[in-house]
Amino acid sequence: MIGFPGTRSTSSFSSSSKRGCKDVDLVVALAGNANVGKSAVFNQLTGVDQIVGNWPGKTVERAEGTLQYHGRTIRVIDLPGIYSFSTYSMEELVSRDFIALERPDIVVNVVDASALERNLFFTVQLLELEANLIVALNQIDLMEKKGISIDYKKLEEILGVPVVPTVATKGKGISELTEGIVGLADHRRVPPAIRYGREVEDRIESLVSLLDKIEIGYPRRWLAIKLLERDEAITKHIAATDPRIVRAAEDLAKEIERIHGEPSGVVISAERYKIADEIAREVQMIRTYEDTLTDRLDRIALHPVLGYVAIVAVIGGLLAWTFIVGAWISGILSLAFNSIEQFEPVVSGPIGDILWNGAFTGFVAGVTLVIPYVLPFYIILAVIENSGYLTRISLMLDRGMHKLGLHGKAIIPLILGYGCNVPACFSCRIMETPKQKLIAAFLVTLVPCTARTVVILGLVAAFVGVWWAVGLYVLDIILIIILGRIAFKIIPGESVGLIMEMPSYHVPSAKVVLKQTWARTKSLLWIVFPAYIIGSAVLQAIYAAGWLNPVNSVLGAITVDWLGLPAVVGILLIFGIVRKELTILMLAVIFQTTDFAEVMSPVQLIVLALVTMIYIPCLATILSLAKEFGWRKASAITVFEVAFSIFLGGIAFRLLSLIM
Repeated sequence: MIGFPGTRSTSSFSSSSKRGCKDVDLVVALAGNANVGKSAVFNQLTGVDQIVGNWPGKTVERAEGTLQYHGRTIRVIDLPGIYSFSTYSMEELVSRDFIALERPDIVVNVVDASALERNLFFTVQLLELEANLIVALNQIDLMEKKGISIDYKKLEEILGVPVVPTVATKGKGISELTEGIVGLADHRRVPPAIRYGREVEDRIESLVSLLDKIEIGYPRRWLAIKLLERDEAITKHIAATDPRIVRAAEDLAKEIERIHGEPSGVVISAERYKIADEIAREVQMIRTYEDTLTDRLDRIALHPVLGYVAIVAVIGGLLAWTFIVGAWISGILSLAFNSIEQFEPVVSGPIGDILWNGAFTGFVAGVTLVIPYVLPFYIILAVIENSGYLTRISLMLDRGMHKLGLHGKAIIPLILGYGCNVPACFSCRIMETPKQKLIAAFLVTLVPCTARTVVILGLVAAFVGVWWAVGLYVLDIILIIILGRIAFKIIPGESVGLIMEMPSYHVPSAKVVLKQTWARTKSLLWIVFPAYIIGSAVLQAIYAAGWLNPVNSVLGAITVDWLGLPAVVGILLIFGIVRKELTILMLAVIFQTTDFAEVMSPVQLIVLALVTMIYIPCLATILSLAKEFGWRKASAITVFEVAFSIFLGGIAFRLLSLIM
């Protein structure tokens, strides 16, 4: 059961969590499971005043914003969506350390009202951390559609913390939530103590008495629970201070296991679930269950056969939409830039060529890639994600992803990769462990992005046949599966399974969709545009210096002897490192024709497209890999993919020469 200590008033303006936050009165952390509407609450509180970056020294994304309310400046930190504090993932470790050590003034626990019992499991853990807690009971509209009603006041009484019902996507309850945050900051409540079964509780109290003798930043009762659960990080932390406490905790954990016949961590988790279940039963009422739209749609989405058909149809439709709309927008932009390119550069000579044909051309390439293809892709992807269907795709593909050491959520960065590999690499942060993040990023770089698709369509589909182009895509998927399996075997580290809430289907909020699209596109602009502009200028400088022919001669052993391609292709592959579409653009410039069938055989066109498809996407992707994983791992991926693509291209040339 839960104890109910009294309340006390205290000043909240000296909190250590405000260190480094200039002129901030309150620091508020949003915590909760994934898919509970936490991002919608964050957006409603902070509006456009948001900063997205990484937690110091981590690859976990950190989103924070500022709220001005009644003369107070409130800093809002959006913690990653997690389900527990078991430290299976970097997200869990970051969240629990921020709450336990940085001690934000208020922790807002965003709870899905339509799945109260499952969400309260995490609420119980927040109470264990002694957070100054307020519960935002979100998505009450979905709760009501499911025929559920909750006695909010009774829930507030049982938990011993304020409870505010909200519908964040519509802004309902946000004003009341903000009032509750300020009120709780002025009259801080001592968190209620969670009481477990006698066998567990006696041993927690024994450890607390031992922990009282040492100085440590975490709440002592929470530390005692974590030691009994054999939490690896906490055990190491305490062992460095007083190893006798760790030995005592191990003895007490064994006593719990002898009594219950199960691991102590399982016993304590069962206690939490029991408390969550008892609270949910006491405060909610469920009318006679009626078949909902979500139930009817899930009969198809989660069907063992129709579910996969639906996935193929949705992803195929996403890509088709991207290229149909992209081609239309690209045509409009090309006409606009063609008129500009007719003007003579202000600066003449080699410098003018570098600036005009190099830097400006790189800028044009960035605009004609991001706006026509990437934006439509991300808009529809955000719609699919916020509708609740992307979670179903992840679940359906979870079993297959296990073969690669990943889980179903990995499909998100892989799908993103078809638009652009750069934000897809950044989105690998959603994976739980460093090993899974690295495997996902490696596989993302093998996904044919928009630029590589242009090469495949422009060389193979147009001049050899559509089915040969489809064959390249099929080969790419096979390679991703094989190389992913190999990477799983050789990359050290651990992989964890998928834990994911299944949200109800709903109509996505236009505001949330646009915010997500802009957040993904913004990271693209900061990396892709500088890489395109600077890279194009450097290559134009190399061209102006007359170094292209010597480079082609040096690479002749690879391009001519091994790959069976014309000698000039050597420089094309180098240009392709900056931007993949330069491969096809430079080919047209060099041969003075866009009818590539006149200058290259079908075998050569397929081999060139294959090599371009496999080797490292572009300079912007290399930079994004370096930012996320360091230059050593980024260089290793780059070198491997370049070498592997050349090896595979040579094999393909010899096999295709026998049949074509």
